[in-house]
Amino acid sequence: MDMPLRKDQDNPLQRVRANIVQSIRAFRVQDLQEAAVALGHHFLYANLAHAQSKQDVLDLIAQQFTFPAQHGKNFDALYDGMTDPLHRSGPQPGFVVALEQIPITAKFDKEAREQLLDIFRDAADYWAERKIAFRCFYSFL
Repeated sequence: MDMPLRKDQDNPLQRVRANIVQSIRAFRVQDLQEAAVALGHHFLYANLAHAQSKQDVLDLIAQQFTFPAQHGKNFDALYDGMTDPLHRSGPQPGFVVALEQIPITAKFDKEAREQLLDIFRDAADYWAERKIAFRCFYSFL
């Protein structure tokens, strides 16, 4: 009889609230991805290390999350891409999002960083209302 590689209680996401946006802290992206796969959740990853501006951040997220080419390039479009179209496409198992190395630059200042994280907080609330787990982890450059 094959033994599972990991027991459910060993999954690091089991200790994280289901609908939250928080710092990556002690988590490694690879561990988050493996935990998402073990739970059958979607894993979305964006490395933003080369972004300098809001437009760069939005472009990289759209590209790395594989949004359609016609996807808008603003915070409203990002929220829309993370919520309603996915909900309308059918039942969703859950989401784990990793935003790595969010820039700290003059063109992407504290206000822009907070707006970005607010989009993901709003998406977490949206999915919480639908009883779907949405966990977003982030780090700054």
